[in-house]
Amino acid sequence: MTNPDVLIIGSGLAGLTAATILTEKGKSAIVLDKGRGPGGRMSTRRMGEARCDHGAQYFSTKTADFQNFIKKAEAAGAVKNWTPAHLDDDHSRWVGANGMNSLPKFLAKNLTVKTSQRVVRLEQNNGWIAYTESGDQFSGKALVIAIPAPQALDLLKNSGLDLPESLAALRQIEYYPCLAVLARLDRASALPAPGSLAFENHEIAWMADNFQKGISPEPTLTIHASPAFSQAHLDGDLQAAGAKLLELAKPQLGDAEVLDFQVHRWRYSLPYQRFPEPFFKAETEFPMLFGGDGFGMGNVEGAFLSGLAIGKAV
Repeated sequence: MTNPDVLIIGSGLAGLTAATILTEKGKSAIVLDKGRGPGGRMSTRRMGEARCDHGAQYFSTKTADFQNFIKKAEAAGAVKNWTPAHLDDDHSRWVGANGMNSLPKFLAKNLTVKTSQRVVRLEQNNGWIAYTESGDQFSGKALVIAIPAPQALDLLKNSGLDLPESLAALRQIEYYPCLAVLARLDRASALPAPGSLAFENHEIAWMADNFQKGISPEPTLTIHASPAFSQAHLDGDLQAAGAKLLELAKPQLGDAEVLDFQVHRWRYSLPYQRFPEPFFKAETEFPMLFGGDGFGMGNVEGAFLSGLAIGKAV
């Protein structure tokens, strides 16, 4: 069993940022994540030599703290400018240099991150103990939970902990689901430069050409279904739902043919009702804090600011 100062569940931008700030303060932290790599919804999937961003597609930088961080990430070659055609305001947009997971990988390189570690139970015992599906256990004096609020609440319920009623505040956080189709093409799509298209009142909410985006050496397409379509097909046949979305996307494919495709289900994709503050601290004997993009301003920048605030507060 390891015994750091802080145990963090979730290696999205909030969890990794919190761990970074804590490390800079001289505290030890371990980040646990159920996935095969860090990033959460800042995800890039390989399909042979091809790549697809299938979670967050880009982000803006509006606050000084995040702008300063992104300058460091740009200098390290982790991010680059990319602004979708439908956005015409003054805010810069950014993507990971080799896919959206380039940014969390940049953060994680100097941290202790344990992947493929799904936490299934928590226990209070002179701090916190996290038990994982693989049979491992990790402990820490303080606990940060930086996963979607419904998953956090399920974890607490399954742990049988006697927790304060104030945790009910987390139930106000609600998310839209999203089905993401990742398709490998035999040639470039017909999407207009710089390789994106947003839809309104349509079964498709978003399409991106990852080759034009500059993250894939081969033509690949990402399709995000609308919240309504995603909810209707969330627990059904995902391959059938993906085939329907590709059929709807044919006008944007041009002469390109689909070589193969995958479908990813994001049950908790976009928080449309968030907790107003950047994090929530429970009234427990040992520190327990919650954060992520469901807190504060939301989106990628909000997740960073949530982790920043947590790191300063612990």
